[in-house]
Amino acid sequence: MFALTLSAQTQPKILTFNDAIKIAVRNGMLLNQQKNNLELNRIQKASAIAGLSPSLSTTVQAYQTNGNSFIQQQGVVNGTVDAFNAFLNANVTLFNGFSQINRVRQTSKALDAQLFYVNRTAQDIISTVATQYLTLLLDEELIRIAKENAKAQQKLLLQIQEQTKLGARSPVDEYNQLSQTKAAELRALQAEVTMVNDRSLLALTLLLDDFEDVEFAKPDWDINELSSRELELENLYKTSLERRGDYLRAKSNERAAKFNMDANRALMMPTLSGIAQYGSAYNKQEGDNTARSFSDQFRTDNVRKQYGLQLNIPMFNGLQNRTTYVQQRVLYLNSKVNTQNAEIVVKTDVYKAYQNLQLYKQSYTVTYDMFKAAEVALEYELERYNLGVTSFVEYANANRVLVQAQTDRAQAEYRLLFQKVVIDYVTGALTPDAFN
Repeated sequence: MFALTLSAQTQPKILTFNDAIKIAVRNGMLLNQQKNNLELNRIQKASAIAGLSPSLSTTVQAYQTNGNSFIQQQGVVNGTVDAFNAFLNANVTLFNGFSQINRVRQTSKALDAQLFYVNRTAQDIISTVATQYLTLLLDEELIRIAKENAKAQQKLLLQIQEQTKLGARSPVDEYNQLSQTKAAELRALQAEVTMVNDRSLLALTLLLDDFEDVEFAKPDWDINELSSRELELENLYKTSLERRGDYLRAKSNERAAKFNMDANRALMMPTLSGIAQYGSAYNKQEGDNTARSFSDQFRTDNVRKQYGLQLNIPMFNGLQNRTTYVQQRVLYLNSKVNTQNAEIVVKTDVYKAYQNLQLYKQSYTVTYDMFKAAEVALEYELERYNLGVTSFVEYANANRVLVQAQTDRAQAEYRLLFQKVVIDYVTGALTPDAFN
C-alpha cells in the first residue's frame, strides 16, 4: 500500500493545451491590470452621465457667538447667541456649449476602447502561450528524434566493434562510428537543454512551479484538416477589421479624442446655469425669554427662497482655454494617424499569415516526402555499407540527411499546427474557447 501511494504521489501531472490557455488568462498580470482599469472607465462613464443632472448640496450650521451678533428680529445685540441654520442648494447647467454631452460621449468611447484593449490583451496572452506550448512540444519531438538516432548509432557502434575484432572492419571505421555516436549523444543533450529553457519560460508565463513534474499533452488538431483548409484573403481582411481589438481600440480612441476636443472647445463659450436655494435660520440670545420659538423662526419667520439664472462669459484668462483646446485637437489628429497605422498593421498581419499558411502547407508536404526518401536511402546505404560496397562517409552522410529530414518534418508540422492560432489571432477571433 505504501508503494502504491508513493507511486501515485510521484505521477506527473498532465497539462493540456486548453488548461494552459485558461491558466494564462486567469493569471496574466497585464490582463488583470487592464481589467482593473476597465472598472475605472465604467465609473468615469457613470460620472459623466450623472453630470447631466442638477447638482444638489446641503449646508447645516450650529454655532454659538459671544459678542456682537445680528438677529433678524432684534438687530445687533451684544451677548451670547445660539444659532442654527440650514440651506438646500441646487444648480443645473442649461447650456455650456454641449460640453457635458461630449464628455459623456468621450467616456463612452474610452470605455469601448478599454474593452477592446482587454480583449486584445487576452488574445496576446493566448498567442504567447500557444507559441511557447507548441515550441515545447517540438522540443520533446526533437529530443525523441535525437535519442532514437543516438540509440541507433550506439547499436551500429557495437556491431562495428564486433566486426573489427573479427578483422572484417578497419579500426578507422570503429573510431569514426564512435565519433558519430558521441555526436548524436551531444545533440540529444543539447535538445534537452533547449527544452529545459523553453519549459522554464512557459512556467514563468503561466506562473507555475517549475519544480512540479508536468507532462504536456499534444493538442488533438487534425493536421490534414489544416492542410486542406482554404481561406480567402479579402474575407480574412474584412473579418479582421470587424474583430481586431487593437484596430477597434484605435478607432474608439479616435472618437473619444474627437469628443474630448469638442468638450474643451466649450470652455471658450458662455455658460448659462439655473440656481435655486431654500433655507432658514434660528437665533436666540441667552436670557431673552421673549424670543420666538425655534418652530416659529425656522419654519416661518426666517425662511429664505432664492432662485434665478447665472450667466458666465469667459473673456480673458491668458489664453489657457484656447491652449487646452489646441492640445486636445493635436491629440485628436494624432489619434487619427494611430488609426490609419493600426489599419495598415492589420492588413500586413493578415497578408503575412495568409502567405505563411500557404507556404507551410507546401513545406509540410515537401518535408514528408523528403523524410520518406531519406528513410529509404539510409536503408539502402546501410545495406551497402554492411556489404562493403560503400564507404563510411557515404553512410554517415545518409544518416545525417535522415536526421535532418526528421527534424525538418517535425518543425514543419508544428509550424503548420501553429497557423491555426495565428490565423485566429490576426483576425481577432482568438478566444479561450476557440480550442475546445
